[in-house]
Amino acid sequence: MNLLSAENISKSYSEKILLNNINLGINEGDKIGVIGINGTGKTTLLKIIAGAEEPDVGRIMKGNTVHIEYLPQNPYFDPEASVLQQTFRGNSPIMNLIRKYEEAIYNPQIASEIIIKLTHEMDIMDAWSIESEAKAILTKLGISDFSAKVGTLSGGQRKRIALAAALINPSDLLILDEPTNHLDNDTIDWLEQYLNKRKGALLMITHDRYFLDRVVNEIIEIDRGNLYLYKGNYSNFLEKKVEREEMEVANESKRQNLLRKELAWIKRGAKARTTKQKARIDRFEKLNEQTSQVIEDKVEISVASSRLGKKVIELEDISKSFEENMLIKDFSYVLLRRDRVGVIGPNGSGKSTLLNIISARIRPDYGTIEVGETVNVGYYSQETQHMDNDQRVIEYIKEGGEYLTTAEGDKITASQMLERFLFPSSLQWTPIAKLSGGEKRRLYLLRVLIEAPNVLLLDEPTNDLDITTLTILEDYLDNFNGAVIAVSHDRYFLDRMAEKIFVFEGNGKVVEYTGNYSHFKENSINSGNIERDKKAINKGKQEVEKTLQDKKNIDRIKDRPLKFTFKEQKEYEEIDDVIAKLEEKILKMELLIEGAASDYTLLQQLLTEKEEFQKQLEEKMERWVYLNDLAEKIESGQKRV
Repeated sequence: MNLLSAENISKSYSEKILLNNINLGINEGDKIGVIGINGTGKTTLLKIIAGAEEPDVGRIMKGNTVHIEYLPQNPYFDPEASVLQQTFRGNSPIMNLIRKYEEAIYNPQIASEIIIKLTHEMDIMDAWSIESEAKAILTKLGISDFSAKVGTLSGGQRKRIALAAALINPSDLLILDEPTNHLDNDTIDWLEQYLNKRKGALLMITHDRYFLDRVVNEIIEIDRGNLYLYKGNYSNFLEKKVEREEMEVANESKRQNLLRKELAWIKRGAKARTTKQKARIDRFEKLNEQTSQVIEDKVEISVASSRLGKKVIELEDISKSFEENMLIKDFSYVLLRRDRVGVIGPNGSGKSTLLNIISARIRPDYGTIEVGETVNVGYYSQETQHMDNDQRVIEYIKEGGEYLTTAEGDKITASQMLERFLFPSSLQWTPIAKLSGGEKRRLYLLRVLIEAPNVLLLDEPTNDLDITTLTILEDYLDNFNGAVIAVSHDRYFLDRMAEKIFVFEGNGKVVEYTGNYSHFKENSINSGNIERDKKAINKGKQEVEKTLQDKKNIDRIKDRPLKFTFKEQKEYEEIDDVIAKLEEKILKMELLIEGAASDYTLLQQLLTEKEEFQKQLEEKMERWVYLNDLAEKIESGQKRV
């Protein structure tokens, strides 16, 4: 069933064409990932489909009953709302009811009668289950204080609340713009499983390649205003894109051959007198006017790094806490020249703090740091607030140097380097404020790299960087002659670049693992299995020891003479009377059954009661046999065996 159709959509900003007459249909069960270089219009497409923005040309058609839930990159928040109030921001009747209830219970001025009435309505609409699910989702996303004011939370926490709101609100089409940003690795694993189980269509932008591989069944690529649709996940997209590009190259080669032939004919001086000759000239002009679609927008990173000596950075017994929150405790590490370290852990556990200590942005509470004389640290942080939005793109880059040396030893201007980073001359004098979030991140990355660092500290480099830029960055790191420490939640990136993993386990504990992220996960699973095996072994040992102890106890009482326990003695004295009463009850039931033959309902009830009395009688008879047998052994003076 078709949920939504986009017909002939076009959208431009100034002279830049983002979407050029594109068409798209979304059906039930579609799980679509949107990819493309930053600034090509991915977010704009999602806004248009969600109804948050109007296209210049074209229209969006959807059914009247189709409900869309949209998570934008920068959601709106009411700073005075509680976490739950912000979560239940939907307009459906049940969401409105839950929001009213949450507002009432946190407002002391609301009369108790109103709260009782709302509670009754919550019961009728079974809203408690939705509230419970919302709290479960918030907890999974790392939000546990449901009454906290949204204005007091960090940007990452607010984004997770917005994600919870999008997930909990029922929808036919869920639209997510970068849902994995600000999530740790375990939470991304959970979100993968949640979206795979969720019914309904999904449209999302993400640069997490494992996420694309495991969740989506279609890929949309936006490239130079065009939309290309690929069936399958990310791995399938890579194969199909190669085929498409090869076909485009072949078509361009044919066009160039035709151009050469037509140009040769014109140069021979043939006079355009006949209709046929004029047609050939017209064909040449049309071929010449065609623009090639083969030129691929591709980021090129070719920047030389400065020389690095033997001594890099040495950390000894580093500790850092904020108030009572211990983030790093007694951590020591000697950074080597070719280290490739990935840093993972829950949000707020101290990962960025470690990079800030290494880069000397903050001082540790305890411990020492020694930095080699030749070390030149390049720090790519999560934030871009340091960028002056009024500054021009080229001015920002020239602050790092008018010229720079490439890895090949060539000197190029800042303008030429911007061209390599997909900032054409027409964009270089644009104020930074007019760039997309992804374009700002790409510009910031260039600024860090052109200063020729030999130690790279990367704090969440995959946030807002497109997949093309990420793959080029990964290739750059392969050939980078220096040390790299990267905090990241991108499992693909960590598998690609890391050779060691630092895990922040909480309470200041940082544990080092050898290998990439997948190796760490495998070792963690194996460690978990080993722990479970140890527990099972210990439990088995305890059971064996208990059995041995029981055997000793049995051996000690073997020679004691048999006798009734207090309970058995009482039961033995009363059991004859109990059996007699049960027999009387059964006899009465039989008489009642005979008199109720014409009343089917009563008859069934009496038969059920009689069956229950007979069952009790059988149990008591078995017990009578056991007790009388035991009494005979006691009278004969028999001992326990």
